[in-house]
Amino acid sequence: MPPDQGSRRGHDRPRLVVVTRKTPFDLLLERHGTYGQARFYLESRGQTIAPFEETHARFKSGLARVQAAFPADERRVQLDRADLATFLFAPDDVLIVVGQDGLVPNVAKYLAGQLTLGINPDPEHNDGILCPHHPEAIEKLLAWLETRSGPAYRLQQRTMAVVEREDGQRLLALNELFVGHRTHQSARYRLRVGGREERQSSSGLICATGTGSTGWARSIVQQRHLELAIAPEEARLAWFVREPFPSISTSANLDFGLLGPDESLEVLSEMGEDGVIFGDGIEADRLDFVTGQRARLGLAGQHLNLLIPA
Repeated sequence: MPPDQGSRRGHDRPRLVVVTRKTPFDLLLERHGTYGQARFYLESRGQTIAPFEETHARFKSGLARVQAAFPADERRVQLDRADLATFLFAPDDVLIVVGQDGLVPNVAKYLAGQLTLGINPDPEHNDGILCPHHPEAIEKLLAWLETRSGPAYRLQQRTMAVVEREDGQRLLALNELFVGHRTHQSARYRLRVGGREERQSSSGLICATGTGSTGWARSIVQQRHLELAIAPEEARLAWFVREPFPSISTSANLDFGLLGPDESLEVLSEMGEDGVIFGDGIEADRLDFVTGQRARLGLAGQHLNLLIPA
């Protein structure tokens, strides 16, 4: 290969965006300032810092294994979860998420179809549902990216949910959307779906995808003894009202349903303050939802393109 060909090859490849988040050990040091202070804090409460150090070491080892496999001329950038909202993704970026499964939904809401693969740096302690690849597989994954073909992996298009407010603001979610009161007081609103309308007071409502149906929604399904099975790639959403309260002015008949293509759930806020909408548990990235504002929840036009083992 001529000397300049490798350089051109690196620039022709998509940029690799490695996404991580701070470990519990990192957060301990941030909070207490020094290792000694963090250790003293835990020991004074009958705990030890050792498990935090061990988890941190496993993560660092897995991340180092991934980084060591990148060719020297590979275009790449490492990004912390806290910087996702302000980062400008290119259409052909490849996202390499290194961490626990929950980090993938955090990334997905900012993407527009970019290929994503999840690396589980601690497979003995993390489930690895959305991050199914071990760090040792990175060379095979990089080789697959060169041709985008081969029997070892397949592309899974996971369904996403979207909420759009009347003023055009919108949020995406891979797991679920939440509509309710920021402080978890009673949320008041009007719910419209399938030609029916009801004024409600509840603990809020969630709208879940097939991916999210194994998370927060699963506890609601089990509690209510519902039969619900939505595949991650299926074009359906399930919505649930949490603890609807029947009163003189509110009802509790519309508390569960499914949404397919071209169907939506409409919510009109009657919360004077602190009404919010957020996705995938990230309350910091939210839409205000107060009296007079209207939101429509349904299937998103885009998917998370997740690379998984075949």
